Amino acid sequence: MERIVSNSAGDTEQIGKRLAQKLRGDEVIALFGGLGMGKTAFTRGLCAGLGVDEGVSSPTFALVNEYSGRFKIYHFDMYRVTTWDDLYSTGFFDYLNNGVIVIEWSENIEAALPENAVKITILRGENDNQRIFEIEGLDTL
Repeated sequence: MERIVSNSAGDTEQIGKRLAQKLRGDEVIALFGGLGMGKTAFTRGLCAGLGVDEGVSSPTFALVNEYSGRFKIYHFDMYRVTTWDDLYSTGFFDYLNNGVIVIEWSENIEAALPENAVKITILRGENDNQRIFEIEGLDTL
């Protein structure tokens, strides 16, 4: 596991950009962390690193946003997903192996994540702006 410290939203976006350079185009990126931890900022940086020019925002109400860059990117918000039926209704399984999948609130679907998912836990650091990224399942950034 790799640990990276972010001291700002800009740092968090840079971590996403760095991770984007390691991707092959079929990964599942599972983000774990509470409200306001920087999941969307990380995703914005990852998408920028993959050549997405359009605005990246949380798919809270849409459940999934789709972006086109070097690869297709599917950005899921699983906050309201609490059952297997809910998960199936998102179409999640149809997206697997068809692009990069980034999942906010992966805690809610952890049992459904592929074994090879890249798991990123975001923790609060020493102050309100600092975040600790614990990354598993990917070579060193």
